[in-house]
Amino acid sequence: MNQASAQARKAALVFGGSRGIGAAIVDRLATDGFAVAFTYVSSADKAKTLVDRIAEQGGQALAIQADSADPAAIRNAVAQAVERFGDIDVTVVNAGVFRMGTIDAVSLEDLDLMLNVNVRGVYLSIQATVPRLKPGARVITIGSNVALHTRTPGASVYQLTKTALAGMVKGVALDLAPRGITVNNIQPGPTETDMTAGALDMLAGMNPLKRVAKPGEIAGLVAYLAGDEAGYVTGASLTIDGGFTL
Repeated sequence: MNQASAQARKAALVFGGSRGIGAAIVDRLATDGFAVAFTYVSSADKAKTLVDRIAEQGGQALAIQADSADPAAIRNAVAQAVERFGDIDVTVVNAGVFRMGTIDAVSLEDLDLMLNVNVRGVYLSIQATVPRLKPGARVITIGSNVALHTRTPGASVYQLTKTALAGMVKGVALDLAPRGITVNNIQPGPTETDMTAGALDMLAGMNPLKRVAKPGEIAGLVAYLAGDEAGYVTGASLTIDGGFTL
């Protein structure tokens, strides 16, 4: 792609974008005029389908295979995104894993996996993009409302990792403020994805609004934080859960 083409659209990079909330974010940013690079780990077919759909709608997207537990893969994903679309206007870190286990039963492997992807991977993803972020760029992490409250035993490690994100964005927001870059965290509640497919009725019953979120609703909050009207919002964790944690 020549330099003029690379600059024709704003560029976004979404870590973890092939399915569920991530795919909705990629779709929404593409609809809003961004050229979007996104990573996936194993859903190659879904990633290709998403790229093809965006292309059919006149947008630009690039799927990059990258494991967010692998620092080298993270750096390579940033390099590929920048080579294709130029410096980055918006980075969204959505990649995450969830394993259940009470503290007496959770394995060391699951503990390390969740810490490596949900905390270290998020930090390294932001760190890798920093040299290629434009002045005034946006960094958005996708956490969870379990940072505030969980009603389910066996989620202590997951809660730990998502609470860490809420703290992380405050410090990173201060680090990047001199460049006019905002850093925020979105904390979704139960959302209609592959992960919740077998529990939608139960989760809806626990919610004051008696439903779970659609992925597009989470993507809408990402679009707000990525837009001009959110230029004064930074270091915040915004919960979108239909009152689940009230």
